[in-house]
Amino acid sequence: MLRIHFTAEDLIRVRVARAPDPLAEAILSLPLLQAAEHPHRPGGAALSGWRERTRRGLRPEMRLLLDLAPAGVGEYTPEVFTHAATPSLTDSLDHTWSLPRRQWRADWRATRLLRPRVPRWVHTLHQGDRAWAQLVRRQLRSYHALAIAPYWAQLLAAAQTERAQRALTSVDAGVDGLLATLHPDISWTPDVLSVPCDMDLDMNLDGRGLLLVPTFFCSQPLVLMDNAEPERPLVLRYPLARSLAESAAIVACGTQSTGEGLIALLGGTRARVLQAVQDPAGTAELARRTGTSAATASHHASILCAAGLLTTRRDGPRVRHALTPLGRALLDGGPGSPAPDAPLHVRRSPAP
Repeated sequence: MLRIHFTAEDLIRVRVARAPDPLAEAILSLPLLQAAEHPHRPGGAALSGWRERTRRGLRPEMRLLLDLAPAGVGEYTPEVFTHAATPSLTDSLDHTWSLPRRQWRADWRATRLLRPRVPRWVHTLHQGDRAWAQLVRRQLRSYHALAIAPYWAQLLAAAQTERAQRALTSVDAGVDGLLATLHPDISWTPDVLSVPCDMDLDMNLDGRGLLLVPTFFCSQPLVLMDNAEPERPLVLRYPLARSLAESAAIVACGTQSTGEGLIALLGGTRARVLQAVQDPAGTAELARRTGTSAATASHHASILCAAGLLTTRRDGPRVRHALTPLGRALLDGGPGSPAPDAPLHVRRSPAP
């Protein structure tokens, strides 16, 4: 267990990142891509569609990356590729290759310690070989374009929704409440945050603060300290709640159209309700737009609201339903998305 000790200055320097880091998402997705599908594994059933589409598009030259971050016994993701916290792939790659050589060497020692077999080229890369660096950077860009970029709008919307919810938690329960509810495996007692770790360690922040980065492809909490810039906040990546991200990032994208993905995910009635609130509406108007009763429209709006896809606010004696950023991204972000005013053609079917 890693115990992170906070000072009063650290507590006022806790922040939640505005966006996931694209390079970290790419690297952390590699073990999940290779993992056998199992409903109880992190990302098991929920990632089956993403896994199938990514495997299908994986070109032979990209496969060396699978050795960089394997799945299974002894898996270890090189931390040098997850240190950055920027919204730009180029900036994250530049940050990774600007890390001092001692940090690359430390990462290699951890790789050898935690993985029973490591390809020789991984060692050569960590030793600073320029040709391997250029090759890996090139393949990381190609893999990102295949596995991450098509889903980025949805991942970003899910992270922004998560950030807004964390902000509300801070307002209602303070930083204590924020840190105590990050993840079931993370515990908080006054001034100490305990995070799962292979070793038993204590770490003092000493005023540098903490940057929380919700990460979709992260299967477990991950703490990163940038020794190149010791004044930077400690980075803690924690798994983005699947309830927010599964629907937006995985199911709707990669289907033949956004409409088909929505129906597969939500069922016909809820898909119509979600599209109908592109223009905010009251319950009676929502029922008229979807061809349902007011009670049915209200019921499905409540479920979509609980999923973070729309908001329901009281406006005098009435309520008003509207899309959240996550709901908007779910409608707009998939390949083959219809134009904003195009109708969602669905068959009437019972609600799931």
